[in-house]
Order: sequence, then C-alpha cells, then structure tokens
Amino acid sequence: MPMPTKEELREAIRKAIEYSPPRNFKQSVELVVVFKDIDLKSPEGRIRETIYLPKGRGKELNICVVADGEMAVKARELGVKRVITSNELREIDKKTAKKIAEECDWVLVRTDLMAHAGRILGPALGPRGKIPVPVPPNADIASFINRYKSMILVRNKDQPQVMAPIGTIDMDPDDLVENAYAILSLLESKLPNGAHNIFRVIVKTTMGPPVPVVG
Repeated sequence: MPMPTKEELREAIRKAIEYSPPRNFKQSVELVVVFKDIDLKSPEGRIRETIYLPKGRGKELNICVVADGEMAVKARELGVKRVITSNELREIDKKTAKKIAEECDWVLVRTDLMAHAGRILGPALGPRGKIPVPVPPNADIASFINRYKSMILVRNKDQPQVMAPIGTIDMDPDDLVENAYAILSLLESKLPNGAHNIFRVIVKTTMGPPVPVVG
C-alpha cells in the first residue's frame, strides 16, 4: 500500500481516541503495521529496531543504569529508577533479575560491564523483549537517559506484523502523527520492498477497537 498521508494518520488517531472507552488509567495509542510478502524466517523479514519517537512517549519511562564510579553517581543524581554497581550485579539472583526486568523499561549498561549484565540480567530481559543498551565509559549518561526516555523497541515475532506505542491519548494528535511517521519511515527503509511490503496500517488505544488507516 502507499504510505499513508499525515492527514490519514491524524484522522485514524482521532477516531481511535474517540471510540476508546473511558478507563481509570492513561491509555497508550498504538500503531499496528501488518506486512505482506515477507519471509519471517529470513533476516530481511525479521524486524528488530530501536526507534526514537521525536515527540516523546507521553509518559515517564523507568530507566535503569548498570555502572560504577562517576557514571553511577551521575545516574543517581538524575533520579533513574535503579542504579546497579558491579558489586551489586554479582549478588543478583534469578528472582531479583526478574524484578529488575519488570520494573525497568530500558537498562543502560557501561560497556565494560556488558558481559556480566548480559549473563545475569539477559535471561530475564530477553523474554520481555528488552535488551541491555551499551554505554561507552566516557559517554554523557545524562544524554543517554534523556534519549531513551523517548525510545521504543519495534519487532515482529512469529506474526507478519509489528505493534508499537506512539504516545498516550492526552498527547497532541499532531505529535502522535509525527511519532507514527517515524516508525513507518524506518519500517519502509528496512523492509525488503519498502512500502510494498506494508499491507495494512491500524491505530488503536490500549483498550479500544482497531481503526484502519486508509492509505
């Protein structure tokens, strides 16, 4: 299908929010992209991309940092959800690793601790679709934290589609459109035949009905 226009996306987003039943929590707005003519077993047919949403997530994400020294101190000053030092990392058992995987949206790891973090936290993070993010020792951890507050992981599993949050229902519709376009543009660049591999685009809220985007 042709890439939908911003006007078509905006109209689908408007309907999705309008049709969504009221809930006692702030619902997300999600973009569903259904593929066609791709081989899920081939590298080209597997999508696993980290995408920056230019207008943010619309809600606070829990960032956790695995680091020592100055990077750990700075992360604590910035008020991240959890800071784990190398000594603390060695003491983490399977139960604690699962708790960390549940409460952390992103785990930023200083590169020299990646092997340990992968071995100890990886088994809990992997099934939840989360991956440790390497951070160079001399990097500005504040910049990494701020950027990952607006990052999402988009991937397909055993179905020819991806589903990704583009924000929350209280965000400006134009901002939701910009976030949706960031995802669509990246998918177009990664799919073997670009937009020709996109069969359908749908917008929905967490608890609302799907609304197709007319392309």
